[in-house]
Amino acid sequence: MASHLTSSSLPSSPRSNEAAVEQQLENLKTIISSPSATIDTMCHGLRRLTSIYNGIGEMMCTPSNQASLCQTLQKKAVEEVLGRSLILLDLCSAMQESFTDLKMTVQELLMSLKRGDIAAAQQFEMPKWSIISKTFQKLVCEEEQLQALECSIRDLESGAELLFRRLIQCRVSLLNTLSS
Repeated sequence: MASHLTSSSLPSSPRSNEAAVEQQLENLKTIISSPSATIDTMCHGLRRLTSIYNGIGEMMCTPSNQASLCQTLQKKAVEEVLGRSLILLDLCSAMQESFTDLKMTVQELLMSLKRGDIAAAQQFEMPKWSIISKTFQKLVCEEEQLQALECSIRDLESGAELLFRRLIQCRVSLLNTLSS
């Protein structure tokens, strides 16, 4: 489905493809740098960025672009792009590690809440049940929020993984083009 979205959003001529990619990147930059950006915005941004890289990958596979990339003047630029792609891959990897760490922290908080529920129930006597009930409702709400956060982090993690794979595919395509 992503390739369907990519092919319908990118024009057919190489120049218009480049302009479309640049425009999509600018739009994405505007959306994710907004002060009102949410986790959902970031998830969507990662999916859009992956889609943009899919379009770039498709452009690189055209014979005319492959021939152009192999020209002596372009080889140096392609080698610079390859170097920068390593930086992007490192950043993407660090982002994935951060999501994993964050997810573990949320899971630890959930476990603490669950342990706290049992301890709170054992400390109070039955006549104070209404207080416990309110406390439980608050803890359940916090637990639901943490579970929603954990789900959002998984979505971010998944988006980062897709982007990481696409970056590797683009890098491999460039390396193959240079070596042919």
